[in-house]
Amino acid sequence: MSFFEEWVELDLNPVLSFSSSSKILYSNSEAQFLLNRIKPKELFDLALTYAPKTFGALTSYIDLTIKNYTFYAITVMYENEDEIHMKLYKSAMVKKESKLNIKNINTTNIFTLVDLAISTSKIKTNINFTKNYDPSIPEFKLDASAFIKTLNQIFEAFSESKNVSCSILLKIGEYIKIDGKKYSLISIEITSDENNEFSKINLKDNHSFILTADENKVTIDLPLIL
Repeated sequence: MSFFEEWVELDLNPVLSFSSSSKILYSNSEAQFLLNRIKPKELFDLALTYAPKTFGALTSYIDLTIKNYTFYAITVMYENEDEIHMKLYKSAMVKKESKLNIKNINTTNIFTLVDLAISTSKIKTNINFTKNYDPSIPEFKLDASAFIKTLNQIFEAFSESKNVSCSILLKIGEYIKIDGKKYSLISIEITSDENNEFSKINLKDNHSFILTADENKVTIDLPLIL
């Protein structure tokens, strides 16, 4: 994979390529999450709607909501009649989570905590873990005890999976307000190829992070409190 291919793959905005018959030729990781919620034909039709009238690229500013995604722009490009390419731009969002508790938090290295949970899981399972960490993320404050406990529960829910991917990334354009202050979000995304049962994961309202689960993916969003 070249630098530019990897760069597109890590983009937090969905990027897709279609054939003229609406077959998906390429979709980055973020687009694959979107495809879990919407049929490919609907996205193909969206690309046709906003395609330029002649060969080239066109960016249109829109207000589009698809499931729990909101997009503010779309770029469509095609250079021949065989392929069409599309990028959707996610809107900046401010999550409202007034119940988050940030009192019992201490400066912690997030990578160390996740690696510890992965090592614990490897002792009990045969999961093949793939890690994708953003090394630019600094140490920040969180409730390490509650976080590691929840992370262990998540990995236990993935115990029947053969391959699990774990990413630690800064969410671009998304923030959370706590006590009137706005914080950037660090996202821990854990995914597998199979659907999993997450009902046993326990998350109390007073934790200092937000947990969401969707079939084969669990996301933990933490405020970046330095």
